[in-house]
Amino acid sequence: MVRSRTEGLFDMWPVSVKKRCAFCFCACAFVFLIMTFQVIEQLGPFEQNTLRQQVTHVQVQYPVIVWWSPLTGELGRLGECGQNRCFFTVNKSYHSHPQTKAFLFYGTDFSIESLPLPRHEQHQWALFHEESPKNNYKLFHEPLITLFNHTATFSRRSHLPLTTQHLEALSALGTQTHLLPLSYKNQLRRTLAPVAYVQSDCVPPSDRDVYIQELMKHIQVDSYGQCLHNKDLPPHLRDSTAMDDHDFYQILAQYKFILAFENAVCDDYITEKLWRPLKLGVVPVYYGAPNVRMWLPDNRSAVMVNPNEPPKKLAQYLKRLDENDGEYLKYLEWKQKREISNVNLVTELKERPWGVQDLGQDSFIDAFECMVCNRVWENIHRREKKLPSKVWRAEESHLTCPPPPELFEFAVSASSSLRQIWRASYEQSRREARALGLMLRRNTNFTVTQFWREVFTD
Repeated sequence: MVRSRTEGLFDMWPVSVKKRCAFCFCACAFVFLIMTFQVIEQLGPFEQNTLRQQVTHVQVQYPVIVWWSPLTGELGRLGECGQNRCFFTVNKSYHSHPQTKAFLFYGTDFSIESLPLPRHEQHQWALFHEESPKNNYKLFHEPLITLFNHTATFSRRSHLPLTTQHLEALSALGTQTHLLPLSYKNQLRRTLAPVAYVQSDCVPPSDRDVYIQELMKHIQVDSYGQCLHNKDLPPHLRDSTAMDDHDFYQILAQYKFILAFENAVCDDYITEKLWRPLKLGVVPVYYGAPNVRMWLPDNRSAVMVNPNEPPKKLAQYLKRLDENDGEYLKYLEWKQKREISNVNLVTELKERPWGVQDLGQDSFIDAFECMVCNRVWENIHRREKKLPSKVWRAEESHLTCPPPPELFEFAVSASSSLRQIWRASYEQSRREARALGLMLRRNTNFTVTQFWREVFTD
């Protein structure tokens, strides 16, 4: 057997030296265990229901904020928010703890089956919902959204707007890393379509696939995703985790246009579908947020889809741009000059209190937690000064979205789309929001059966 040099040296030491080394090692291990047990003893009350009534230094000094529908998954963490500290946990046993001041909800996982009731006077509710409206439609109605004190949503009107959550920085828009010369793109047109489409979430509320399927009858579209698929990506790029891969970017950058169709049509609901082509130097053909011009880097940086006009008309316009270099380049002039003229977008990115993929800034989840923590502390300080507590309330505009539009006029029949299902789901969510609003205002626990009975009560 081959032995290491260190093993050989150890064998040469006298027995007394070996004993001393062993003793030192054991002593260090013992001290480490003692320190570990002390930490566990201090944090134990936060993790074990049987020790809930024990009071620790953290419990006495800091307010507790519970992630009721977990997003972070942390059993316990003392978070620092400027000069304030709060203890964040997913342990629901803290519902009735005297130091619990707020409950945080992740919108997609907000469920009627488990809610922190009764809601005590000091309990503040905060909603974090940055994902698609289709994930939980009942949150988009006045009876429910207004029950929250604090909001962080894609709406620019929420307490912590997340509208630009998919855009790292202004520099990401201005970069020309992937920008290809138009002459080269024209050469690629021998083998590539002028338009690319990459989507694997098929038949969403926006009904984008029905529109694009009709568009494809009038202009060539290379569709790489599962929806309307007609062109394959290399094997290593077929997983959804490869959407930010350099090779994937290189493929998309070869196109003149990318179809950027959101899965839902709501003000301020803007995803990477818009930002990705803008970063790559490709002109997005956009359908989604009606107020998207508020966020574009330049008035002429995207082709806007008018859902009231037939796709054939859009196809004709794209063909004209494809054949006219001068007209096409007008959509990339801002990119080539690195000039972002939209003051609203510049201000938002400079002033938002969080960053994207930036270790030097808080994430938007951290910013959300700290917004709630700091507001909790604000009221603590107000009470110390014998002042009334400040009350925050979400407004209907903090998370609003119209019903999914009717079927496109050119659709052959209702069977060509699942739109009717989405509209029915949206209308059903109105009833659910009304029922849940009533039951939450009663402030007593209820069963799922009682909830559904209330939903279908006229």
